[in-house]
Amino acid sequence: MVTSFQLGENNVEVVLKDIKNIHLSVYPPNGRVRIAAPIRMDLETIKLYTISKLSWIKQQQKKILSQPREAKREYITQESHYYLGKRYLLKIIEEEAKPKVILKHKHIILHIRPNTDTEKRKDILDDWYRECLRNEVIKLVEKWEPIIDVNVSDIGIKKMKTKWGTCNIEAKRIWLNLELMKKPINCIEYIVVHEMIHLLERNHNQRFIAFMNNFLPFWKELKKELNQLPVSHIDWEY
Repeated sequence: MVTSFQLGENNVEVVLKDIKNIHLSVYPPNGRVRIAAPIRMDLETIKLYTISKLSWIKQQQKKILSQPREAKREYITQESHYYLGKRYLLKIIEEEAKPKVILKHKHIILHIRPNTDTEKRKDILDDWYRECLRNEVIKLVEKWEPIIDVNVSDIGIKKMKTKWGTCNIEAKRIWLNLELMKKPINCIEYIVVHEMIHLLERNHNQRFIAFMNNFLPFWKELKKELNQLPVSHIDWEY
């Protein structure tokens, strides 16, 4: 069941689900407010809860709106693109051959067939980013599995609008946001460790934080670094 109510300037979306606890989220790019609540909870109780969190909501909205943003990409020569946190210039080479991407010096070289449109150029580059990210994540998972003492059965890469990663605990599968390949490797490692620790603790509670502090003592600094980096015109925060 989906409903909504007005709280000041905010239209708060409410989704009643078969869950135990209430979850409040503020989403980019405009600070949309959404609450997932147990089916048994009445709307008045949800309103009172939201009012109690109004200061936090405003803080999150301010953070989202002040975050630096990249311009929408056109996938043309001399356009800036990022790889592992470093800026590269895109170079387009048109040729009658299978598309490919090569990282060379300060350039990301995109080989495409003549008359390849913008969307197809984006898809080719995204596929390359996906392969690169998978390779990096595999190495990180292999590094951290014996340390955390968990087993990851599968790694997925996909576009996410509101998260850097997620974990399917039952399947022991971690999912990573495709945009992570554009971020520094230490930030990628933070997200990988974060998701792997969910195999020990489902919730973001004190036990989870204790695990993070133990395995990755500087995780808060890495989280701050990641969330202060420029984000795509499609936004998210972790």
